Amino acid sequence: MIRVLIERHVASELSEHYDRIARETLQAAMHFPGFISGEALHNTADPNHRVVLATYRNESDWQRWAGSEERRAMMDQINLMLETEEKVTVFSH
Repeated sequence: MIRVLIERHVASELSEHYDRIARETLQAAMHFPGFISGEALHNTADPNHRVVLATYRNESDWQRWAGSEERRAMMDQINLMLETEEKVTVFSH
């Protein structure tokens, strides 16, 4: 089992739109093979700093989702709302 930490910095004027697209992306990931759980969080000191924490069965499952057409299409929308490029870190036990 692995955990994937995705950090994003959202433009403040786009935060509501980002929240909607991020929820849709997480919902799509839930139906992808190997997905176990996920949550979307925001930094209480900086509400434009967002984090997605997802659990996958293994790194191969994450890589399949990360490279999928579905995620790439969602990221095309999300990237337009970010102040910096997203940062992805994969953790294992």
